[in-house]
Amino acid sequence: MQSSSKTPTGLHVAAIMDGNGRWATARGLPRTAGHRAGVEAIRRVAEAAPDLGVGALTLFAFSADNWRRPPAEVAGLMSLLRRYLRHETGRLARTGTRLTVIGRRDRLPRGLPDALARAEAETAGGERLHLRIAVDYSARDAILAAAAAGIPASREAFGRSLSGGVPDVDLLIRSGGEKRLSDFLLWECAYAELHFSDRMWPDFGPEDLAAALRDFSGRERRFGGLVPAAA
Repeated sequence: MQSSSKTPTGLHVAAIMDGNGRWATARGLPRTAGHRAGVEAIRRVAEAAPDLGVGALTLFAFSADNWRRPPAEVAGLMSLLRRYLRHETGRLARTGTRLTVIGRRDRLPRGLPDALARAEAETAGGERLHLRIAVDYSARDAILAAAAAGIPASREAFGRSLSGGVPDVDLLIRSGGEKRLSDFLLWECAYAELHFSDRMWPDFGPEDLAAALRDFSGRERRFGGLVPAAA
């Protein structure tokens, strides 16, 4: 269960940050270079999000299945996460961005869970944007854990146990040209609008987020009902 706190008013946008490795390979660079460039894209998108009407931004950084990747790549990703926390926590706090991390922490390298907790504590007062990073995350595992915890059997209570009170996802973006959910926020995305971009995540920027939101604004969200007839 995730901690609950006030979430800034605005849309909840989630993004599967795909294409880092392919971006690097296409340029003759090691995959780790693509992941480093992907971190820069996180900064650009998070800085732009509040001015585009986004109150919560959830990013898929490392899935539970990513442990299957080569150990050197996994170690590099964990090192990048440490570096991100070290260099970005202060800036996030100054810009009113609250950082929380969802997913398991018991399998992370020694010291990293404590670093995550410190970053969350230092940014807890942020009210401009709620930035959520999914690390060692599986939506199916999260649902199983909530069910095993004996959460009262109502949609509202069960949903709160999964999201910590953050509203359901309004818009799910996947970069990199793939078109699948990859075990990400399955419950929270029940009625999310989906936007797939061919742009690799390292090249994704504010203009791409704005384009996705423009596309979203033109959708009719009926949530299983019908659009009322015009008077």
